[in-house]
Amino acid sequence: MIKTKPRLACVDPPRLLAGLDEVYRLDRVGHLTVHGTMPALRADELVALAENIDLRGRGGAGFPFAKKVQAVVESAGRREGRCAVVVNGSEGEPSCLKDTALLLHTPHLVIDGAVLAAEALGAEEVAIAVHRQDVQESVAAAIAERGPSGVPVSVTVTDDRFVAGEGGAVINGISGAPAIPNGRKIRTSDSGLSGLPTLLSNTETFAQLAVAARMGALPYRSVGLPTEPGTTLLTVGGKYVMETPTGVPLTYVLELCGLTPGQAVLVGGYHGKWLDPKSINAATISRESMKKYGARLGAGAVLPIPENTCPLGETARIARWLAAETAGQCGPCFIGLPALADAIGQVERGGGQSSIDNVRAYVNSVKRRGACSHPDGTAGFVTTALDAFPEEFEAHALGAGCGRPTLGVLPLPEDALPPALPPAPLNPAARDERRQRGRWRSSWWTGRCARAMGCARTSFRPRC
Repeated sequence: MIKTKPRLACVDPPRLLAGLDEVYRLDRVGHLTVHGTMPALRADELVALAENIDLRGRGGAGFPFAKKVQAVVESAGRREGRCAVVVNGSEGEPSCLKDTALLLHTPHLVIDGAVLAAEALGAEEVAIAVHRQDVQESVAAAIAERGPSGVPVSVTVTDDRFVAGEGGAVINGISGAPAIPNGRKIRTSDSGLSGLPTLLSNTETFAQLAVAARMGALPYRSVGLPTEPGTTLLTVGGKYVMETPTGVPLTYVLELCGLTPGQAVLVGGYHGKWLDPKSINAATISRESMKKYGARLGAGAVLPIPENTCPLGETARIARWLAAETAGQCGPCFIGLPALADAIGQVERGGGQSSIDNVRAYVNSVKRRGACSHPDGTAGFVTTALDAFPEEFEAHALGAGCGRPTLGVLPLPEDALPPALPPAPLNPAARDERRQRGRWRSSWWTGRCARAMGCARTSFRPRC
């Protein structure tokens, strides 16, 4: 489990993090003093607000929030109006702390947004899924501070694993089942919590909704880019949670956190993409900017890798951890990802050019064949490392290495076991024999497996 306490920072006056320069946590009275009372909206007004500010999901996919609301309204209309609202605070990505920061320090803002949506939809309940015990305690205290009136709100600690943040896994976890993806494409807007149409979105999304409802669309759009208005939360270097308007240069964000781009910057977390120094210098914090470089902000993780650590070794660490986080539901994930991680280890230990070829072969073999997105995301992480650090991969494969130790700068859970080292490379004869006996392109790879198992003003306030 990640136990890191996020350090808060902001570019320009904060919105989501407002008031936290004075206190560690905003209780109900402090919250109302800073943010004021919450208005009420009808469902059509909620959709109009979300469309006007182009509110997107902040958990990774960036799906338009208004479309989610409309889908639930339509599904609930076929179910006598019954529906539910779920806040996804299941932050299984070790490089992300923004949801943790919101729920630890300003939980009422998140609950406000969720209750606003629930009342607009006529939802029966609001359920909040979290991983950390300290986060659960903060949310439970906020629920108690609000009293029993209005839509019932509950908080549940779900399994602490990487895949537990997927929508179906969140619903399963709240329902008392293992928090793993369903392995089948069922939209939560059709069938989610207790089988009801469910509005499920990320913690920050509901917090942004609460801010926008209080401010109104035009004041909300007064900061950020015209095409992507407002602010966003980033987790920088695995420890700083920064609120920044969209359009701010990526290098500026790193500078405020006392960091440099180093060898490259991983954007979007462990299913994200490495940006090279040239791209880093040109990139800004926006969807469109990231899209130019084949990247996306995702859940807002920004991870520079310093010059003094081995990028291949860092990649191998994360690949082995991601392989261990499998839900065990399909061959490409349960068998393919450990094999991919071992193949990277063979490169690390001097397996020759063929070891790099094997990595690429395994990557191609797991793509688009998993029961959920985890195999694709992990394969993408390895692919972007191959593209970003070709000289390091080649130097290790040919036996010389890059001359740098693996410092473990990319965050992993504190209680994660040290990843096992892969076996030494096979000699050519043994490798040929293994391929003849049972090629890795065996039956479990075939098909999709079913479920079986620039800123005018800057404010930088780090907090411990």
